[in-house]
Amino acid sequence: METAQSSNSPNSSPSSSASSVALIVGATGMVGLSLAEALNNPSTAGGPWKVYGVARRPLPTWFPPSLLHKFITLDALNRDETVEKLSPVAHEVTHVFWVAFQLREIEEVNISLNSTMLSNVVAALISAGANSRLSHVTLQTGTKQYMGPIYDPEHGSRLVMHEPPFQEGMPRLPYPNFYYALEDLLASDLPAGVTYSVHRSSIIMGATPRSIQNGLLTLAVYATICRYKGLPFRYPGNKYTWEHFCDMSDSRLLAEQQIWAGTTEGAKNQAFNCSNGDFFTGKGLWKVLCELFDVDFVDLDDAEKFDAMEMMSGMGDVWDEIVEKQGLYKTKLEEVNCFAAMTVVTNFKFQHVCSMNKSREFGFVGFYDTFKSVRYWVGKMREMKIIP
Repeated sequence: METAQSSNSPNSSPSSSASSVALIVGATGMVGLSLAEALNNPSTAGGPWKVYGVARRPLPTWFPPSLLHKFITLDALNRDETVEKLSPVAHEVTHVFWVAFQLREIEEVNISLNSTMLSNVVAALISAGANSRLSHVTLQTGTKQYMGPIYDPEHGSRLVMHEPPFQEGMPRLPYPNFYYALEDLLASDLPAGVTYSVHRSSIIMGATPRSIQNGLLTLAVYATICRYKGLPFRYPGNKYTWEHFCDMSDSRLLAEQQIWAGTTEGAKNQAFNCSNGDFFTGKGLWKVLCELFDVDFVDLDDAEKFDAMEMMSGMGDVWDEIVEKQGLYKTKLEEVNCFAAMTVVTNFKFQHVCSMNKSREFGFVGFYDTFKSVRYWVGKMREMKIIP
């Protein structure tokens, strides 16, 4: 893989005036994009910022190259490659924003993969020794902290999880969890004086076809196909989630909280939930989606089991046709849907809600209206030509 620098970026030359230098690992993901946008805002705390972006694949055409001083492609599972690619910037980086992950069904595999990636990046940066400026690492995780490995075929069906609302002080569950492993790695492996913060998101909303957990994109693709084929846009979940509360995390809020924690002394070495601060029902969300995608609202028929994942599995050619006709960014259906995860989430039998009290008590009071966020990110994905 090659290191690419944006030749048309106004910030592409090194900036000696940068107070802080960010390394966004997972820059082309939902929160990676929001972080890059936020760090380029002149009023952002800790700035002016110089921003490096890292991802496994080359920079896509929908990502504005002007947001990054340099984009670096590397496989963080490869220690030698990670050191080689990061050593030229290791002496500059002050803040790491870790919003990358790899997911497999087996949680023990997730622990191995994600721990290796984080360990390799941290090792590459501290290899600068006395020249290292590294001061803080932000780690993004999520509510599996409180639920356990819900997608694991062995553990997922027999989990005993915490009662919501989820709070940061809840003890760890007795199951393998790569979130725990990453937290432990930061607590034990960072050099003296380097702090960290942990940010536990809810269901994330953002704009990228490069996240296997972009639930809003999954629903947008599903609604688009239903409208194109004249099919009913039916809820893929159960009556409980149709009627009970859930929460989400706008990727802009996650970016704001992570930057706040990385630049606020009292927030160091802490874990924070990060959700929008409001709640919604499946029914309420469905009404908003029906409006945005011009499909008829279909009330839940709890007596009739509906498998949206099975229906969508045969729609690859249909999505190809939509992409071609609408001139969209080239994606395959399997790249822009996470129906397996969506099926699990929409069939919960508990209210998936997080407490934001600790975050507020420490001084972060940001919030987003979830339905306004849904409208914003659908519009953003349309601008980016990810959906029609």
